[in-house]
Amino acid sequence: MKFSSSVTLALAAIAATSTSAFTTPRPTTSMARSAAVGGSALNMVASQEIVNGDANGVKPRKTREERLREASKGLQVHVVGLSIHHAQVEVREKLAIPEPDWNSASNELCSSGDVAEAAVLSTCNRFEVYYAASCPREAMASVTNYLSKRADLPVSTLRKNLFMLSGEDAVWHIMRVAGGLDSLVVGEGQILSQVRQCHLHSIEEDGCGGKVLSRLLNNAVAAGKRVRSETAISKGSVSISSAAVELSEMLSQPDLQLPFSEARLAVVGAGKMTRLLITHLASRGLEKITIVNRSMGRPQELQEQFPDIDIEIKLMDDLWDVVGRSDIVYTATSSEEYVIDEQLMKENGVAGGKPLMLVDISVPRNVGTDCKNIPNVFAYNVDDLKAVVAKNTAMRQKEMIEAENLLGEEARAFSGWRESLSAIPTINQLQERADAYRKAELDKCNRKLAKADLSDRELEAVERLSRGIVNKLLHGPMSHLRKTESIEDKKSALKELSAMFRLEEDELSTRGRPNGRSRK
Repeated sequence: MKFSSSVTLALAAIAATSTSAFTTPRPTTSMARSAAVGGSALNMVASQEIVNGDANGVKPRKTREERLREASKGLQVHVVGLSIHHAQVEVREKLAIPEPDWNSASNELCSSGDVAEAAVLSTCNRFEVYYAASCPREAMASVTNYLSKRADLPVSTLRKNLFMLSGEDAVWHIMRVAGGLDSLVVGEGQILSQVRQCHLHSIEEDGCGGKVLSRLLNNAVAAGKRVRSETAISKGSVSISSAAVELSEMLSQPDLQLPFSEARLAVVGAGKMTRLLITHLASRGLEKITIVNRSMGRPQELQEQFPDIDIEIKLMDDLWDVVGRSDIVYTATSSEEYVIDEQLMKENGVAGGKPLMLVDISVPRNVGTDCKNIPNVFAYNVDDLKAVVAKNTAMRQKEMIEAENLLGEEARAFSGWRESLSAIPTINQLQERADAYRKAELDKCNRKLAKADLSDRELEAVERLSRGIVNKLLHGPMSHLRKTESIEDKKSALKELSAMFRLEEDELSTRGRPNGRSRK
């Protein structure tokens, strides 16, 4: 009877506290629904937390654990970059970063402390930095300054070529990129592989993806796969390599006075772009091609991959001999210097002779623009593929609409997940407040029960009882908060919960009083 009566007293005390400390936890749900993802510009969202530097103004590099914690404190995603739609190749090549260095660049961006998470995507047609930050203004300045130093261009000049997107606009952008809708050749598949590599690098040990950015990139890859499997967006010419083949085939007769099927072809370089190029040439009946490379290894691998094609291998020492006897030369190397330019052609005696077409699909460029000054030389780079792209895009308008609908679903799913992170601080604050009240009332109850001479086991039962009551009271509102799917509904629920349980009011009173104790 002693234990039973003690528990009854404790139950009464805690129940009284629960009804006085909390109002009825039944938040209503707002009927507003979020607008379509790609329809309107969105304001950048930043948390109130400001990263403080040390006395010298140098902000320490955040650990992966710190970045994961920050993900629940209002991190918003942004993207800054250059693409073939916004900047000339001369500007893009100054910012191009080889894939092995993507993580190094991301770490440099995060080292300032203004950027919490970062990932770099650098291809022949685009250079983009995806990042997450709690203070978008400081982060934007930090990223822009980094790009300015890397490109050795004034910020004012760089900004004229940059595009900058934030929030759901940034989410929509990466979805369209992964889906191939933002590519020069709509629906091309190579960009999906590149976005996938961006995601994989971001989650490596030295990556800076974090919780928010790695989730965004992973969702984008899944969205890109879904678009290609559920629509016909990737039918036809779907890569820069295939567009280059179409361009050379289309211009062979007017430029060279020669049918494409009779042209002697060569390619400088033996990487992925060359493999794709040969694949598309093979589909047009290619029988012979010469590959010029610095070493024999990769060209020999290509010989094995394409046994039905007569592939002649030459080293770079024989470059000008090959150029001199070829009609069309494709360049696809990783060299940061021109492989072919006007001076080199003149020095090697291949300038001004028979007609020659140079198709450069590399960024940085392999062929100097001054080659166009040479009689009978027709030089093209990635920016010249737009004529081919226009034809393909017109054929894909219907598929693009269907693809955008699918991408919109995936973008809204990610935005809903990201917005759900904003509920974590409120849930934690609600649990902490409830537990503080519980402990305070339990202390009062224990003092009253001191004379009851309860055993440790009985006191533990009272402790469990108090926790159980509080958990039952909080279960409803917290479950409702977690299950709310609409972004607008979640914001409304958060606001109503804060008002119902006076979380903001309690936080302010706690800050204003020592140790958070209320005055008697």
